[in-house]
Amino acid sequence: MNKTIKSVKIIISGHVQGVGFRYSTIQVAKHYNISGWVKNNLDGTVEIVASGQEDKLDSFINKIKSSPTPFARIHDVTINYISNYEQKGFNVKY
Repeated sequence: MNKTIKSVKIIISGHVQGVGFRYSTIQVAKHYNISGWVKNNLDGTVEIVASGQEDKLDSFINKIKSSPTPFARIHDVTINYISNYEQKGFNVKY
């Protein structure tokens, strides 16, 4: 098991606001022990900054790519690895 901590910034576009995407993302993050935040952007995208063990982060990303809620329709996912972001827990950022 890989214990390396990695951090990513993810931008999701599509029908992802007003469908429970942020709440569902928090549940997925808790399941994989991922820290960070999720927020709605003014342009209609959802932004996520997530940090965790590399293997768990990969699982988190895969779940987000396939939509954590059945009500969202994802059109595009952009993932950029960033310098390690440290935060306790995972929450909505406003």
